Amino acid sequence: MTQVNSDVIIIGAGPSGTSAAALIHQAGFKVAVIEKEEFPRFIIGESLLPRCMDLLEEAGLIDAVKARDYIVKHGAVFLTDDQRTDFEFGNQFTDGWGYTWQVPRDDFDHTLATAVEKMGVDIFWRHTVTDADCRADSATVTATGPDGNPVTFSGRFVLDASGFGRVLPRLMDLDLPSALPRRDSVFTHITGDRRPAGDAAGKIWICMLPENSWLWIIPFSNGKTSVGVVAEPAFIDNLGGSLDDKLSAIIDMSRPAADRLADRKPDFPARRIDGYSIAVKTLCGDGYALTGNATEFLDPVFSSGVTLALESANRAAKTLIRQLKGETVDWDKDYAAYLGHGVEVFRTYVNAWYDGALPTVFFSDKATPDIRSQICSVLAGYVWDMDNPFVAKHEKAVDKLAQLCDMRANK
Repeated sequence: MTQVNSDVIIIGAGPSGTSAAALIHQAGFKVAVIEKEEFPRFIIGESLLPRCMDLLEEAGLIDAVKARDYIVKHGAVFLTDDQRTDFEFGNQFTDGWGYTWQVPRDDFDHTLATAVEKMGVDIFWRHTVTDADCRADSATVTATGPDGNPVTFSGRFVLDASGFGRVLPRLMDLDLPSALPRRDSVFTHITGDRRPAGDAAGKIWICMLPENSWLWIIPFSNGKTSVGVVAEPAFIDNLGGSLDDKLSAIIDMSRPAADRLADRKPDFPARRIDGYSIAVKTLCGDGYALTGNATEFLDPVFSSGVTLALESANRAAKTLIRQLKGETVDWDKDYAAYLGHGVEVFRTYVNAWYDGALPTVFFSDKATPDIRSQICSVLAGYVWDMDNPFVAKHEKAVDKLAQLCDMRANK
């Protein structure tokens, strides 16, 4: 049996795992990253938020990403057949980045992993974790290598950044059903996208559809565009034909999407993810912490996935570095409570999207520029800015504004 010794064991080489690895390595500690697959590999979740830029910069990874020349995302567009509202990240309340990128995740994740390996971090590719023993002062993870032989990783702490693989939640019975209703997604990449000109070319489009469903359009610099629907299962199942037929029919339900994608040609057969929302009993315990989608995934409507993955990774890494240096840390307070706040802000906005409160605000001409800039900061991922009333008092602020906009619209 092969033995690997390190200070920290990280499960998963996606954005969360690589960002945490970069920070911990640069702090002078030895890191071993265990990855089940071999990169590049396809994964969904392709639209970043400006908050990601701060986090990539903090981990020393932003230059590697800049070199890939991804299409710049200046904001988001929300559309119905006869309404449109634009949010420009440059017009937000929080003092943050005014742009970000749209990224094909196979290339983006591979770029981050390659950059981390160049720093000197060891990534053990094609290793499948089979067991984990996490204790207050030590941790052991057992994996099967690509040759089928067992490998034992020993360290002082484990960070689970395994994403939807959810390694520790599965091994340690930490999974919980999501409190959100089940929604599924069907998606593909296409060519033939009639993109807008100029800075508008890189914006994400969110097209509203019947029955609380919606469609995303995410353009890439390689000429391809990601297109997908999020809907309750019955909405998808009640459409006839193959997944490709269903997705094509859904695209045609939105006049803006149908016009823009009239010349579309799919790059690969449509794929489906069933019931993507997930949750966990706890984010941390003796000898371990969960980051990224191994913690909780809400909904893709506001593209929060990679942002929360990087935020959780960097926060966990900085907390762990303090612990490894001998400081006393409170993981529940310093990590779980901090991350939980951001998740709850996004949850408020996800719920308000589906119950109609947020579209009422988005398409109302009664929301002042100041209010729109505060909401824009949330859409940009700055959900820890407590100076923003739509963060500090997120639930009350959204409900009150929606009621006000609805009342004024009906006068």
